[in-house]
Amino acid sequence: MVPIAAKPGRPLLSAAAAIVGLALLAAPATRAQAEVADSKGLAVHYDVHGDLRSGGTPLLVLHGAYMSADAMAPFVERFARTRPVIAVDLRGHGRTGDADGPITYEAMADDAAAVLDAAGVRQADVFGYSMGGSAAFQMAIRHPEKVAKLVSVSAGTRLDSAYPEVLAGIAQITPEVFDGSPIRREYDRLAPRPQDFPILVEKLKVLDATPFDWNAEMRALGHKTMIVMGDYDIMGPEHAVEMFRMRGGGAPELAARGFLTEPPLARLLVLPGTSHIGVMAEAETIVTLVTPFLDDVTPPMPPGFF
Repeated sequence: MVPIAAKPGRPLLSAAAAIVGLALLAAPATRAQAEVADSKGLAVHYDVHGDLRSGGTPLLVLHGAYMSADAMAPFVERFARTRPVIAVDLRGHGRTGDADGPITYEAMADDAAAVLDAAGVRQADVFGYSMGGSAAFQMAIRHPEKVAKLVSVSAGTRLDSAYPEVLAGIAQITPEVFDGSPIRREYDRLAPRPQDFPILVEKLKVLDATPFDWNAEMRALGHKTMIVMGDYDIMGPEHAVEMFRMRGGGAPELAARGFLTEPPLARLLVLPGTSHIGVMAEAETIVTLVTPFLDDVTPPMPPGFF
């Protein structure tokens, strides 16, 4: 999802442009190894950072709406210091072209699974932001055997968890909103058919207006899960807590101990004073706190406490 803000005297302005503009400042000067996977006839582009044969669990990174693998550089570059990373251009985005039919979270999840197959990766941890976070949920639901741990950033399991004002803003988007923005410049630079941008806008508006509710599937997942959200995100922090509890987080018997003796099944990170776009400026904090989760590290006890 992409929140839209109106400014006096100006047309509706896509806040998503700020996401890409910020992220591209951190984009690497040289690209990692570029690869292509076939997903039911769609050529899905992805980049490999590091050695997938190193023996460590790779991290699959899924970007948000109107973004690309390049735009996730603030996260990819940091995660790649400690593990191999696969960054995907989701359908209709980056170097991956569009396909017939709608863009759906289910289709993006299938594309991501096809990327792992093409890369020869049996199982990966999955990290998704915004639209990519919802695709990550669907990947765990549809391809549970391919997902080790799951990290969802600024994404929900119900459409109605988003603020009505956000959904109303998305409904007003037009292709012209992006004219001259970093998003449009990056799309024109990367897309195999730059003239398809209006099609992408319409498909994403449909995606963000289509009701969904994955709470039942979320409860049934067997994956360790970390939920990350800003306290001023596109949905209220109460939904972050709802998802955290659905994944087994906040168990009273664990809280009663006063400390954890083993890695918990679920972790929750709510970033203070942080909006949906502001999450992209918190890559250092997020990677620092997500890495122990990916590594299955038990939260430490204060020295000398007992």
